[in-house]
Amino acid sequence: MKHADYFKNFLDNTVNLPQWQVDLLSSRVESIYKCLTADPDLKPLIKKKIPQGSWPQRTIIKPVNGNAFDGDVMVQLVEDPDWADDLKKYGNAIYDVLHKTSPYKNMPHGRKCRCVYVNYAENAMHVDIVPFVLREDGTQWIINRDDNKWERTDTDGFTDWMKTKDAIANKRLREVIRIMKFLRDHKNSWTGTKSILLTTLLGERVESWRKVLDSGYYGDLPTALFHIVSDLDEWLQARPTKPIIMDPSGSGTSFDHRWTQETYAHFRNRIHAHAAEIKAAYEEEDFDESVKKWQALFGDGFKAPKGSGSSSSSSGSTKFSSVSSAAAAASTSTVKHSGRAG
Repeated sequence: MKHADYFKNFLDNTVNLPQWQVDLLSSRVESIYKCLTADPDLKPLIKKKIPQGSWPQRTIIKPVNGNAFDGDVMVQLVEDPDWADDLKKYGNAIYDVLHKTSPYKNMPHGRKCRCVYVNYAENAMHVDIVPFVLREDGTQWIINRDDNKWERTDTDGFTDWMKTKDAIANKRLREVIRIMKFLRDHKNSWTGTKSILLTTLLGERVESWRKVLDSGYYGDLPTALFHIVSDLDEWLQARPTKPIIMDPSGSGTSFDHRWTQETYAHFRNRIHAHAAEIKAAYEEEDFDESVKKWQALFGDGFKAPKGSGSSSSSSGSTKFSSVSSAAAAASTSTVKHSGRAG
């Protein structure tokens, strides 16, 4: 059974990052950017900022046990030929401004391979600032300070790819990604698989031709979850050896360095197990047994919303709904999620 109302409640109250935290992230990124552009030496080098990662892709979720959640922002700098032999200077230029300016100089901050980071009070949030340059041919390049080399990226292209895939999936792909992130992080189902890999692997399984054969293939969240994870499982089971995963934006960059064969094998096994669990819960015809199977997968947060009935007559709960078509449409329509950014 689908239990669409349970899924909505699960997303709204257990999975999604609350909107006030998304707004706080946006405000803090804006403050950091204002700090950087207020510096007389750095200001002439700065062109613009671009949100990156799960924040603009709207796949950000609540962190585990109150741990920090993070936001990434790319800051475009003018390419300086004098820095060609020492690419660390791009990150250093951003770090130096934060290091001398309040309040950031009194906060935990530092430099990592591709970014400068700022940690906020009690490690509740951290922001990664990624310097990049935009070349005349329109390509984006970030800096690997550890290896002193340029790396191709396409943040806008990846976000556009995500929007396209989400539209094909009737706006359900982002929700599926958040749920699978929840399994990874909160249920500790698997480790070592970065969000960029999980997002790409799930998104690449979404294909428009499937809706030609079955118009309801991504018709609601539980159905989309069932089909996308099943399709990913089938794809993974056909590939016992770690495949090369390319950036779907078309940048030509491989994500191969982000995991090992051991990590891949563990992820492959866990997705196989989850695909079977999702199938069993989705196809279970007994209401209570179906709820128990979903709860075994997701935990106690998967429950009926307050004030609703908990019987099989509740909206959207049955696999083949017996409620009116209007009510069914309402129960499976796209809803506003508090954890979405943007």
